[in-house]
Amino acid sequence: MNQAKHIAIIMDGNGRWAEKQGKKRFIGHEAGSEVVREITTFCSKDPEIDRLTLYAFSTENWKRPKLEVEFLMKLLATYLKKELPTYLKLGVRFEMIGDATRFSPSLQKQIAALEEETKNCTNLVQHLALNYGSRNEILRAVNSLKDSKMITEESLSNALDCKHDVDLLIRSGGDHRLSNYMLWQAAYAELFFTDTLWPDFSSEELKQIIDSYKNIERKFGGIK
Repeated sequence: MNQAKHIAIIMDGNGRWAEKQGKKRFIGHEAGSEVVREITTFCSKDPEIDRLTLYAFSTENWKRPKLEVEFLMKLLATYLKKELPTYLKLGVRFEMIGDATRFSPSLQKQIAALEEETKNCTNLVQHLALNYGSRNEILRAVNSLKDSKMITEESLSNALDCKHDVDLLIRSGGDHRLSNYMLWQAAYAELFFTDTLWPDFSSEELKQIIDSYKNIERKFGGIK
């Protein structure tokens, strides 16, 4: 039976969830941040899950309206400050993946501080993908290895922001695409797409997906 040791999620649908209710898009983002806590809590209590990687802000999200981007940056800063007690209580180690250099110095400092505060937590690693794009990640990794005599799969994998293969990749919100997310790490991941908008996603639905994943025959290109 398969174990979903590394789960990656594309958290899609916050804005549409709010618009369906006649509300501003930022209300959807706030509701979505509450679901992050629920899902992180669930995963931290499952001994089979080692890593949870959440797509929070992509390299393409800077193209959104200025006011929405500014709100997302404020929401992120609030989240990082508010969630420290939760991380420590649950034993969750926080790690950012992505390029932090575009963020404000104060936000970069917050990210680094949370990583430092939680570095000894062992129940779960939560990777938050911020200013993340898989092509950007791979390009940065290749550039860091440009002086190597030969780049191998192992050396490239070790140079990535996230060095761990994804077992199960989930996208909420109804779209069926990867959107430049974990392209290297998800090479053999099982993909699940749900029409549920992220603010309506729940630990119960995640459990159902994990149960389905456990019964899939994974061949990794071979024959069983």
